[in-house]
Amino acid sequence: MAPAALSKRNIELLLAEDVPNLGSQGDIVGVKPGFARNFLLPQGLATVATDHNKKMVEQHRIRLDELEADRLKSIKELANNVNKYSVTLEANANHEGHLYGSITAPEISKALKTANYEVEPEHIKLDGPLKELGMYTVKLEFHEKIKTEVKVWVVPAVSK
Repeated sequence: MAPAALSKRNIELLLAEDVPNLGSQGDIVGVKPGFARNFLLPQGLATVATDHNKKMVEQHRIRLDELEADRLKSIKELANNVNKYSVTLEANANHEGHLYGSITAPEISKALKTANYEVEPEHIKLDGPLKELGMYTVKLEFHEKIKTEVKVWVVPAVSK
């Protein structure tokens, strides 16, 4: 609710936490004095929206935006680097190329980590486990905006 739209009966508060059906942390909201006095302020969910508090919240938001931009930049860099790499995994298979087991996201993640690419199993989007020898293009999703692919070669294990 915009500060200009507040009625004389509402108090302007700055939310310190997310409050369902009211707003998110850092939002400035107008509430009835009783709700502020009896619930929001004693619970520590909000504070009075002074000019100083508003400035501090804005500075904090700017810093969080900078941190998020840095994080996204490093994720994009990782995605670009891993896209140029291909993983080779050995697996036991029969003479027709069917694996005795299967290759899943944790095995692919482990192979990528061994090659110094920090890819977690939850970043790997497989339609199902890989059950045959061959080359696969596996989708990776690091962030809702950052997606890439990696080539995975499943080759027969060399018997010793």
